[in-house]
Amino acid sequence: MAGEASTGTFLQGLERGLAVIRAFDQAHPELTLSEVAARTGVTRAVARRFLLTLASLGYVRSDGRFFSLTARVLELGYAYLSSLSLPEVAESHLESLVAEVNESSSVSVLDGQDVVYVARVPVSRIMTVAISVGTRFPAYATSMGRVLLAGMPAEELEEYLSAVVLEPLTARTVTSADALRAEVAKVRSQGWALVNQELEEGLRALAAPVRDRTGRVVAAVNVSAHASRTSLEAMRRDLLPPLLKTAAHIEADIPGSRRPR
Repeated sequence: MAGEASTGTFLQGLERGLAVIRAFDQAHPELTLSEVAARTGVTRAVARRFLLTLASLGYVRSDGRFFSLTARVLELGYAYLSSLSLPEVAESHLESLVAEVNESSSVSVLDGQDVVYVARVPVSRIMTVAISVGTRFPAYATSMGRVLLAGMPAEELEEYLSAVVLEPLTARTVTSADALRAEVAKVRSQGWALVNQELEEGLRALAAPVRDRTGRVVAAVNVSAHASRTSLEAMRRDLLPPLLKTAAHIEADIPGSRRPR
């Protein structure tokens, strides 16, 4: 970013405004002016100007002490989703997959260190955290995340591994950079990922890559099941073939993604 700033193309005001929006999250739905300033690294005066500007635009509300986001912020995410053909294309294929295997299926993309769900067809709630379009999970602990990491160029993957904090979300979560690197290499070699209860106890998930016409991994599609009713062998035997078929169908239907034969 420093290089961009030096060329005069980097707008620090825009960066700070977006940082103010990102300061709010599930753990911090309401923040005081001082808390926003602390979380964004700006002065109270600067934070106040940004908050008042966002309030005047309808993205933030305040009760006089606490600030919080309004539903209008969803427009920002919707603008991105509506510009993609992927969610619309994927949905019918997810519905077909779910009808065939009777398990939930989703499509996600990588955003920073997280996977972000852009399409989902559930059959039952098998997680304690509800999943919907826009839900984020750490890439390292998810099958779709492993697939997306495997699609990264080597330099980008090493940058990710050097920056990510591998927190133990369950007793099975991979928390070593070397172990995660080995898992990603395995996924790259076999072309799919299987994660066993690393994100949440009882949750198993398979994922496959969705590639564009150049072969670049642009998304991942998964199918998830509860460990109490689906063994690892059953996932490989019964769920992997239809999942791989679904990934191929999504690839074929994304505009401009059909590969020449």
